[in-house]
Amino acid sequence: MQGDFLSKKLLSDLIKSEALKAGFLDCGISRARHLPKDEKRMEIWLAEGKNAGMSYLEKNKMKRYNPSLLVDGAKSVISVLYNYFPSVLMQTEDSYKIAKYAYGNDYHYVMKNKLASLLNIIESRTGKINSRIFVDSAPVLDRAWARESGLGYIGKNTALINKKAGSYFFIGHLIIDYELDYKNKPVANSCGTCTKCVQACPTDALEPFKLDANKCISYLTIENRGEIPAGFKGKFENYIFGCDICMDICPWNRFAKPNTETAFEPKQELLEMRKQDWINLDKPKFNSLFKGTALERSGFKGLKRNIAFVADNE
Repeated sequence: MQGDFLSKKLLSDLIKSEALKAGFLDCGISRARHLPKDEKRMEIWLAEGKNAGMSYLEKNKMKRYNPSLLVDGAKSVISVLYNYFPSVLMQTEDSYKIAKYAYGNDYHYVMKNKLASLLNIIESRTGKINSRIFVDSAPVLDRAWARESGLGYIGKNTALINKKAGSYFFIGHLIIDYELDYKNKPVANSCGTCTKCVQACPTDALEPFKLDANKCISYLTIENRGEIPAGFKGKFENYIFGCDICMDICPWNRFAKPNTETAFEPKQELLEMRKQDWINLDKPKFNSLFKGTALERSGFKGLKRNIAFVADNE
C-alpha cells in the first residue's frame, strides 16, 4: 500500500514539476467526481437566464458536472493555469480597448500543444491511458476544477483568483483514467468585504459571485450575435472586444507579472492603432492583424458592429 501511495505521489509531483517546466503558471490535481454544489449553482444561473444567448451552456449539462461522462473511467483531473498578463499594454489615449487575453495568438492552440506534451510525459511513465485535453473545448467546469485542484478560489467577479498571481491566466485540463495523489490544500475565499469589482462594472453585470451575461461587455462584444441594446450606449468605456474592468480593479492582480509566451506578444501594428484606424478598419486589414487570434471569434462584422456602437456615443 505504501509503495502504491508513494508512486502516486511521485508521479503527481513529476506532473506538477513538468507543467512548470513547460511554462504553466501553476498545476494542481483533483479526484474526478460529480460536483453537486457546482451543478446546483449552475442550474440556478441557467434558470435565471443569466447565460443570455449562450444556449450551448444548456447542452450536455450532465457531462459538465461529471467528468466520467467525458472520459470513460475518469479518475483524475489535472488542472493548469497559463499566464497571459501582457508585458506591454495597448494605448488607451485616442484608442479603443480589447481584453488583454486577445492581444496575441489564440491561446487554445498554445495550451493544447503544451498539454499534449505533458500527456506524453505522463504516458512515458504509465503506458497508454484513456485521456482528453480540454481548453474551452467541451462542457467542463473550468474554474470549479481549478479550485478543486487547489489553484485558487472563485472571487466576487466570478474569476478564479490565485493568491500569488491574480487572475490573468487561462485554465486548461487533462482528464485521465489514472489514479494520482489528491492531497490539495483548499484555498480560502479572501475577497472579504471588498466589492470593488461589483462597483466598477459600468453595466451592472455583477453581483457578488454572480455574473449576468446579458449585461456583460465581454458577452455583448464577443458571443452576442445580434445588435447591442441601445441602453448600453456610453457604458463600454471604449471596449470593443471583451473587457478587463472587473479584473483590473481587483487588488489580487497587483501580483500579476508579465507572461513570457512569445505567441501572446501583440503586433506592433496593433499597439499603434488609434480610434480612426479602428473606424477605418477593412476586411483585408482585419485578416492581416487578427488571423489566428481570439478576435476571429467576433469576426470582422462583429468587431465593426462593436466599433460603431462605441464610436457612435462620442
